[in-house]
Amino acid sequence: MPAQVASPLAGERSNSPDTNASKGSLLVVFLTVFIDLLGFGMVLPLLPLYAEKFGIAEHGWELGLLMAIFSMMQFIFSPLWGRVSDRIGRRPVIIIGLIGSVVCYTLFGIAAIQQSLLLLFISRTGAGIAGATISTAAAYIADVTTKEKRAKGMALIGVSFGLGFTFGPLLAWAALLSARVEPTSEGPVIAASATDNLDVQLDPAKSSAEIAKADKRQYDEVARSPLPGFVAAGLSLVALLLAVFLLPESLRPGVSHTHMGLFDLRALRDSVSTPTIAALLFTSFLSVTAFGGFETTAALLLKDENQGFGMKFGQIPLFFAYIGIMLSLVQGGVVRRLSTRLSEVTMAEIGFVLTTIGFVLLTLATLWHSWPLLFIATAVSVGGFAFTTPSLSALISRRSDPDRQGGIMGVSQGVSALARIAGPLFAIPLFKSVSAVAPYYAAIGLMIIALLSLIRFARHGRDFGSTTTTSADH
Repeated sequence: MPAQVASPLAGERSNSPDTNASKGSLLVVFLTVFIDLLGFGMVLPLLPLYAEKFGIAEHGWELGLLMAIFSMMQFIFSPLWGRVSDRIGRRPVIIIGLIGSVVCYTLFGIAAIQQSLLLLFISRTGAGIAGATISTAAAYIADVTTKEKRAKGMALIGVSFGLGFTFGPLLAWAALLSARVEPTSEGPVIAASATDNLDVQLDPAKSSAEIAKADKRQYDEVARSPLPGFVAAGLSLVALLLAVFLLPESLRPGVSHTHMGLFDLRALRDSVSTPTIAALLFTSFLSVTAFGGFETTAALLLKDENQGFGMKFGQIPLFFAYIGIMLSLVQGGVVRRLSTRLSEVTMAEIGFVLTTIGFVLLTLATLWHSWPLLFIATAVSVGGFAFTTPSLSALISRRSDPDRQGGIMGVSQGVSALARIAGPLFAIPLFKSVSAVAPYYAAIGLMIIALLSLIRFARHGRDFGSTTTTSADH
């Protein structure tokens, strides 16, 4: 294989964990993951709108593909980016990903202006490829933190997940607020202020057909707003500049492997050949699939007037922002504090139990059409997932060979992306064909299996190079 080529983006390599890890470098890594999830959170509430505007039925294969293409690309490219980062360093890979994000989010804004389904798919495909560098960000944190502080460091990724899922929907909401339709001879006026929640101000004598027509005109205006894409591109540009000027290389001298090909299956083999890592990957797949099913059916549940809650379209992004706020608060506050007192295994177990309880409450809230219980159930399930994600990432990192860490973390991110593909593929058909609560029954079953898998296979595993079994508590 060709020898490693020095990259002009590489910067200096740090020599040991923590000593050279500045607050600035961790901030850039934090922004990288935040921007990655910003796009995901931004598009999710808008997908029903784009589906209607482009003539795509909510149950059609085009909508499913549009929802899954981002995660499909992450599944394909996450292991590759991890392997590349093992060869040339974490910094250049992160910078390349940010350049891709700037381009792809700009294309997303252009797609909205031109109403181009092709550009929309291209932008989501490219954003998935660029966003796959999240595995490199996880490897970066693993490089600059000790094993004892790794869960706390990985929680930064979880916080950025929550913030991305908060501000993404808020950008979508801002796009809705930017819609303006002037009064016409037909009567309706589309009001787009924060006080009326995008309700239609109509003459009481107007028919329901005219109301529906006014709503459609508003949706057409919203679908032409480039604001979400252009703002996301601007944030990516800021993060890119920070990475270029402030981010040092984290990979220690002698850790990269120039003799390895980029496309071989060594990282996957390393992952599945270690029993505890394989079990952790299986557990992660189940939990992310369950939560992904919830994410992708939430908008359908909220909008459904029969089995769901009949929420107005303009209010749906605000509910997604609530999900992000809960995720950020739990991950940035509770999880980071408890991670110094409890083991990663115990933290993950707490997360699985809370998420399962949350899905049970969500099922009851749907059956009873209870708004208060809906918000409680969402907070519990999202809070549980906030415990799970950084804990499993830290466990996988601790039990991996440091020389293979980038590749294994890439496989881990790829498994999560595959789960986010599987989530909508099982949840949306269940929602459409069976009932509104069917996806959550399935999610409960997946979470129970994940918990049993963690207890059976991962609880008593060993860290890499350690001769002692990891205990439940520190």
